[in-house]
Amino acid sequence: MSYEVFARKYRPQTFDDLVGQAHVSRTLKNAVAQNRLAHAYLFVGPRGVGKTSTARILAKSLNCVKGPTVTPCGECDNCREIAGGNSLDVIEIDGASNNSVEDVRQLRENVRYAPAKGRYKIYLIDEVHMLSPAAFNALLKTLEEPPEHVKFIFATTEPQKVLPTILSRCQRFDLHRIAANLIAKHLQFIAGKEKITLEPAAAHAIARGAEGGLRDAESMLDQLVAFCGEKISENDVLDVFGFTSEQTVVDLTGRILRRETPDAIDLLRQQSEAGKDMMRLMSDLIAYLRDLLVFKAKPDALKEDVEADVQTLLATHADLVTTERLLELVDQFAAAEGRMKWVPNKMLHFEVAIIKAIQSLGQATLDEVIEKLSQLRDGKSVSQKQSPSVDAGVPPASGKHAADTATTATAVTDSGYNKSAPRVAETSPDANELWQRALVKIPAQKAFVRNSATAAHVLGIEGRNFQLGFAPGDKAMMDILGTQANRKFLETLLHEITGTGWSVKLTVREELPSKQAPASEGSRPENFKGDPLIEEAIGLFNAQIVQES
Repeated sequence: MSYEVFARKYRPQTFDDLVGQAHVSRTLKNAVAQNRLAHAYLFVGPRGVGKTSTARILAKSLNCVKGPTVTPCGECDNCREIAGGNSLDVIEIDGASNNSVEDVRQLRENVRYAPAKGRYKIYLIDEVHMLSPAAFNALLKTLEEPPEHVKFIFATTEPQKVLPTILSRCQRFDLHRIAANLIAKHLQFIAGKEKITLEPAAAHAIARGAEGGLRDAESMLDQLVAFCGEKISENDVLDVFGFTSEQTVVDLTGRILRRETPDAIDLLRQQSEAGKDMMRLMSDLIAYLRDLLVFKAKPDALKEDVEADVQTLLATHADLVTTERLLELVDQFAAAEGRMKWVPNKMLHFEVAIIKAIQSLGQATLDEVIEKLSQLRDGKSVSQKQSPSVDAGVPPASGKHAADTATTATAVTDSGYNKSAPRVAETSPDANELWQRALVKIPAQKAFVRNSATAAHVLGIEGRNFQLGFAPGDKAMMDILGTQANRKFLETLLHEITGTGWSVKLTVREELPSKQAPASEGSRPENFKGDPLIEEAIGLFNAQIVQES
């Protein structure tokens, strides 16, 4: 007998044999058991996840001599013919080569005839998205109201290319990519059947390389058996397919997060000299950073995809970087991967990407700068160097290490910062006196500022913050005083009076009464032209006075 590859030899024969598609198998089993069968099914998913196998299992369940049954016997003529692809009642059509209107017309004519041996005549159209729009339209009426003895099963990898009128007439099942742990477990099952020694690390390396496709993993195992014989190790997998070991990806990530630029570049060069695929290594690095990002958000989400020892490494790396920095790294390496696809020297772009990533870890983000400035304005000390990890965007350490770090920190404080206890208006009459002295210094040309400042209530002094309050009715005055230029002007006045740097804080208080700003002599109607307030408004808005007769 001729040799049969693993992908065909170990094709699932029952719903229970499907790997990683429990949601599909359960629904179809219930539909068959309850006799709630649709006339058209659409199986959607990437390559090698079981679309055609599921369609054949459903066909066997319907046409088995013991059926309809959720457990086809696999021994009757109908089951054997369907499994072999030569059943007269299960017509498998390749949508890529039978996509014309004439092909669909012939199908419509054959639909009228009863099945030869089974209960149903089943049309299985693979890659149905390859049908032309005219062929789709020719199939619509038959698909919507087929004879009772006809079932349609479609399979496609690109459902977006299928006409909506076809989709609306089918029950759609989305088959997902299969988890790496499930693929590795199935490979071990095949290895046991074939009396092959497959190391667990090698099985997981194949599963990672298959990227969720079980058929790809089985084909890779077939190739490895031809290369290695009856014993397959992880190094064999890496050598044959040019993959990088998971430990290497973990080490590279750790060196990047610890900002060890020479060591990271050296490790990258070792992999390049060993003949590893740089595009594959970049993809694995991004995938690991993605796992790290998911782990930080929800540690339990990776139980099915990641081994226990890798989860321990993820927990270690999660303490070295914040989520914001991790998002930046993923974006940077994804952009580098896009560039690497079109350049001959991929190693150069990989090195540049690593160096840029490490440099970005040492740069302060805009949010960090704003937070530190806010702390300075609030009169709080801001440590310049808490630990080497702070500059890298790493959360501060905890426990004894945190205490030691805090002891050696160099505090940076503002020159005008006052460490004395906070003072409020009731216990600090000098605050009111200081404000009155500042009001006197406001020139007549600053009438807007003067009127707004007069409406303010002095709340007190806290640290180097001079706090002013406004009644709800005076909020417009607070908005005028709260502009950057006016606030800076007031802080300069207070500094000239006391020789100390101040920060003016404004707030609205419900319990404060409104203040009526005193009218200046120039504000009388007959003298409005000389009013400093009006003069300032004219200059501010580039206006002119129009006097009506």
